[in-house]
Amino acid sequence: RQPLSQASGVKVDINAVPEIGPFKRRPKNVILVSVESLSADYLGTYGNKENLTPYLDKLAKESLVFDRIFATGTRTVRGLDALSLGTPPIPGQAIVHRPDNEHLATVGEFLEAQNFHTFFIYGGYGVFDNMNAYFRGNDYHVIDRTDFDASTIQAENVWGVDDESLFNNSISQFDAVASSQKPFFAHIMTTSNHRPYTFPEGKIDLPQGNRAGAVKYTDYAIGQLIENAKTKPWFKDTLFIIVADHCSSAAGKTKLPVAKYHIPLFFYAPDMLPAGHYTRMASQIDITPTILDLLGAKGGHHFFGQTLFEKTETQIAPRAFISNYQELGYYKNDTLIVLSPKQKAEAYQVDAVTMESTPTSMNETLLNEAIAYYQTASRAFKMGALKESENLNP
Repeated sequence: RQPLSQASGVKVDINAVPEIGPFKRRPKNVILVSVESLSADYLGTYGNKENLTPYLDKLAKESLVFDRIFATGTRTVRGLDALSLGTPPIPGQAIVHRPDNEHLATVGEFLEAQNFHTFFIYGGYGVFDNMNAYFRGNDYHVIDRTDFDASTIQAENVWGVDDESLFNNSISQFDAVASSQKPFFAHIMTTSNHRPYTFPEGKIDLPQGNRAGAVKYTDYAIGQLIENAKTKPWFKDTLFIIVADHCSSAAGKTKLPVAKYHIPLFFYAPDMLPAGHYTRMASQIDITPTILDLLGAKGGHHFFGQTLFEKTETQIAPRAFISNYQELGYYKNDTLIVLSPKQKAEAYQVDAVTMESTPTSMNETLLNEAIAYYQTASRAFKMGALKESENLNP
């Protein structure tokens, strides 16, 4: 693929020192926690009144909270594409599922080539959805539930181990790497907020077997992760990114209800990042280049997304990409373009506050942008232009 600077027409110096935005200094390590099915509307920070996320709501006051971030899809694999490869959701199957998906220009490939230890750690069986093969093929050190000692697991079900056990096993890995002084990047994928919604007894004040209890337990487990990490010597040099893979449901009155793609995103690094709110709209695919830029690593301009801290004069206009198993959406300027099979296209006006959509006349400029993004991403994968060898050097 071309660098974003070429593909978008925005003039960017790809050899410039990457921006760090509001950070006081660069993090040495990044821990990215992608939380299963954590819709923004479960969090008090985003308006929920049920007190399902007391720890995250407390953490929000110490974090940079992103107010308007949108997931690319409705399945975990779409979130994994976005958070590893930074691509819009290409038509058909997710790239994680596809053949010839090894050695792509992923966060793992870029960072491993620049002397980082890179992890993908999953609480379930990584053979599911081809996760193990995809991440191993892209230079991540893959760890899943089969690698956890039985004595370290508090509870488990068919979907995965409890999130606390996942996080505790992850921290053991980070301790080992940090003792060697090597920087690390870790992508942790949780499972507790998924059917059958079971978790260890005695942790929270809600019963098992339902979504509300699972959300509150996941919140509790994230709290245990952060509090445990605070005791570690590597904590002060580490950025924690907490984001959802997708929302819990995409059902709505329209094919692609925008509100059902609204996900939480926190950047937490109290020693180097002041708390606050980031109000500009952005996409899940913008997280990947941001990670590379914050770490001072090469490769950030070779993603379809753009770093969240790009200088004002070189920022692209805010936009988001959303999809389901058939439709592809392009959300920009309060307008949603929906591309459907058989070359069908529709346009909707989106209320900036409620995110409700109403049909409107087609905006040809936005339609052409939508088609260009999705066709370019699909063609780039098919033609091998997403391979690391095509992208690591300017």
